[in-house]
Amino acid sequence: MCEAPRLVWRIEIQGHVQGVGYRHFARRVALRFGVAGWVRNRRDGVVETLVAGPADKVEATVAELRRGPLGAHVLDFRIVSVDEKETPIGFEIRGTL
Repeated sequence: MCEAPRLVWRIEIQGHVQGVGYRHFARRVALRFGVAGWVRNRRDGVVETLVAGPADKVEATVAELRRGPLGAHVLDFRIVSVDEKETPIGFEIRGTL
């Protein structure tokens, strides 16, 4: 049986993305698609996330994260790293960095 390719992407989201429930939205989306990783606010106003899982699930998650939750206004969505070495289990909301 052939296993689906696995992706691990680190993403930065800029715009009006803090104080609008973006982290909780990201966690709900990740759980819905069954991907692992984490999300956190940064002090510079960016939301940063790491998403890991089968390629189709990561891509579906990323499509939702580009839109963001109601009240968010995503101005810049950047995949800053692919194939990270981190292999998270579950999806967590981390503290501000």
